[in-house]
Amino acid sequence: MDDLAALERLVSVSGRDVVDVGCGGGALVRALAARGARVTGIEISESQLAAAVREDDGSGARYAVGTAERLPLATDSADLVVFMRTLHHVPPDRMPDALREAARVLRPGGVAYIAEPMTEGDFFELTSMVEDEREVRAAAQRTVAGAGAAGLDRAESFEYEVRVCLADLNALAARVISVDPTRREVFEARRPEIADAFARLGEPGGRPGERCFRAPMRVDVLRTD
Repeated sequence: MDDLAALERLVSVSGRDVVDVGCGGGALVRALAARGARVTGIEISESQLAAAVREDDGSGARYAVGTAERLPLATDSADLVVFMRTLHHVPPDRMPDALREAARVLRPGGVAYIAEPMTEGDFFELTSMVEDEREVRAAAQRTVAGAGAAGLDRAESFEYEVRVCLADLNALAARVISVDPTRREVFEARRPEIADAFARLGEPGGRPGERCFRAPMRVDVLRTD
């Protein structure tokens, strides 16, 4: 199952005002817009938003600079706030603020959709060679467990597995470093080890040199009071 299929299994997006927090290159923004959502993609800087804006094909989506803990949106302006692999990138002491912000911008009956990677699977083993995220991912899960303090009720949980396919080692580098440019130095210093793990873990993909890896995910659907 892919991320979009999991999201559509749990929440409706057509005709809804949706916020993608930490939208990255904007792939999810465009996919949701194509399904009839009115989408706003949020990133922390203009440079981080550049790829999403550049790749947008007239989807009608909006893009804005902001952080999870200070969304540049009006109160009661959204039906769905999506954190797709982004909550664990918020500083742990500010994660509760991110959920409070989600609750603030959500209308009554709105949903915060939290999709977080689990600390297992060969993709985690591979990427943890660059940065071990066990602590921040655990902090994200503790924050979700305490969502009631932010005015959100934990309504449903669901686990699924994504198959991450990468053309080559450079594709892995681009994916890992795009999240945090400071990772480049570590990646380059450990490139031979990472190359060995890239070839050893996972399984061959459909194209020459491609490798595919398992990435288990956990979703929590939180609803406003």
